[in-house]
Amino acid sequence: MSETSDPAPSPDGAALHGPVARLLRPLVRLLVKRGITFPALTNLLRELYVNVAEYDFALPGKEQTDSRVSLLTGIHRKEVRRLRGAGAPVSRVSATVSRTSRIVARWLAAPDFTDGGGHPLPLPRTAEAGAPSFETLVAGVTKDVRPRAVLDEWLDRGVAVLDAEGRVQLLESAYLPRGGSEPQLHYFGRNLHDHLAAAVENISGPAPRFFERAVHYDGLSQNLAGRLEERARVIAMDALKQANAEAHAACADDPGGRHRWNFGIYIFREEVEAPEPAAAPETEPAAAPETELAAALETDAEKAGAP
Repeated sequence: MSETSDPAPSPDGAALHGPVARLLRPLVRLLVKRGITFPALTNLLRELYVNVAEYDFALPGKEQTDSRVSLLTGIHRKEVRRLRGAGAPVSRVSATVSRTSRIVARWLAAPDFTDGGGHPLPLPRTAEAGAPSFETLVAGVTKDVRPRAVLDEWLDRGVAVLDAEGRVQLLESAYLPRGGSEPQLHYFGRNLHDHLAAAVENISGPAPRFFERAVHYDGLSQNLAGRLEERARVIAMDALKQANAEAHAACADDPGGRHRWNFGIYIFREEVEAPEPAAAPETEPAAAPETELAAALETDAEKAGAP
C-alpha cells in the first residue's frame, strides 16, 4: 500500500464521522447502482485529496511541498508527487446544456415572453420585427446556433411542443431533465456541490455566511406527507420563478464579472422504521407515543425555532 498509516482523527474530525456517513449513504447507493466500485472511488478520492491539499491549504508566500501535502492527506510522498498538478476532476457543462438552461430561464423571466401571471407564452416561430417569437427568444441568448436547430432539438427531447396553431410551447418537463441525462447529471454535481459548500462554509467559518435551512415534520401519515410535498412544490416553484425574474432584470444593468450565484430548494420525504415502543412501568398505564410535530432546522447556526 502506498498510503501511510492512518493517523488518529482530531476531536472535530471524529465528530464528523456520523454526519458524513449519513450524507454519503445516498451517494454510495448511486455509485453501486451505476457500477462505480470502491477501488475506483478510492482512486478518485486520492486525486481529490492531493488536489485540495495542494491548492486550498497552501501557506501564503510559501511553495507547497510534497511532504506537506503528504502530511495533510496521509498519502505517501511518492503518490503525492505522481498526482500533483494533475488537477481535480471538473464537471464542465456542455454547450447544449448551458444554452438550453439560459434560453428556458429567459423564457420564464423576460416580460416579453411571459403573461401577466409569469407563465411562459406560446411563441410563434417567427414574427415581425420587435414582436416576441421563438426566433427572437433564441437570438437574445445566442447567435451561434440557428433558432430552427434549437427548436428541432427541443422537439426531439420533449422540451417543447407545437400547439394547434403552430406556436412553440414550453413544457413543464423542461424544468426537470430526464433521469440520468447529461443535463441532470450536470446539475446533480453543481447543485449538491453548492449546497454542501454552503454548509461547510457555515461550519468552518467564525459566523454563518450562507442561508441554509430546512423545515421538517416527523411522525406524519403517508397522506399528509404527500400533501405537504405537493404544496411545497408549488411554493418552491413560485420562489424560483420570482428569483429568476428578479435576477434576469438585474443582469440588464450589471457590468459583469467573475462571480456566480445559485439559489436552490430541495424537498424530500420517506417512510422510516417505527421506533420500538419503550416498555411502560407495570404500575402506570402505557402512554401514547408522542409525535415530533415540527422543528425549523437552521444549519446556518442561528437559533432554531418552530415555524
